[in-house]
Amino acid sequence: MPTIEYLKIPRERVGVLIGKKGEIKQHIEKLTQTKLDIDSEAGTVTINPQEDLEDPLLPWKTRSIVKAIGRGFNPEISLRLLDDDVALDIIKLTEYVGKSKKALARQKGRIIGRDGITRQIIHEMTGVDMSVYGKTVSIIGDLENLLIAKEAVEMILNGARHKSVYGFLEKKKQDMKLKHFNETINLK
Repeated sequence: MPTIEYLKIPRERVGVLIGKKGEIKQHIEKLTQTKLDIDSEAGTVTINPQEDLEDPLLPWKTRSIVKAIGRGFNPEISLRLLDDDVALDIIKLTEYVGKSKKALARQKGRIIGRDGITRQIIHEMTGVDMSVYGKTVSIIGDLENLLIAKEAVEMILNGARHKSVYGFLEKKKQDMKLKHFNETINLK
């Protein structure tokens, strides 16, 4: 039998997890064959799997979905994590910039970009969804693209110029197109 999972999310995100009249919570429970017990005051979530689970990975996927909502994603994007090929990665900004509030704000600004352009370019080039929330940058996407987006974010955090990051993303996008083209030809 799968084990019970426990995790904590920011209290201000609990309402998003529950949804209007509990609709989001019920939807997640139905899709994942779990029961979510949410303590609104503490922000703690207990994930209880049903006895007759079809997929033993569902409690683990539910944990990722709840974690993604806690990291600022909307429930619709978070539910992409039900797909076996989609993953969540959370980058802790404090590991790159320390605890300085000024440095955190500056780096978050660099990752988002003026009017959100840098985040938008990373999304368009890799197809991943990204959330900059609190002291983290979270990415949801298929593994290959997620790794490319993560590398782009880390380049920014390590001081690379935006132009260099965009060039890196453009090259990776071209490499992916070529790889996909070659795979298509080899299948014929």
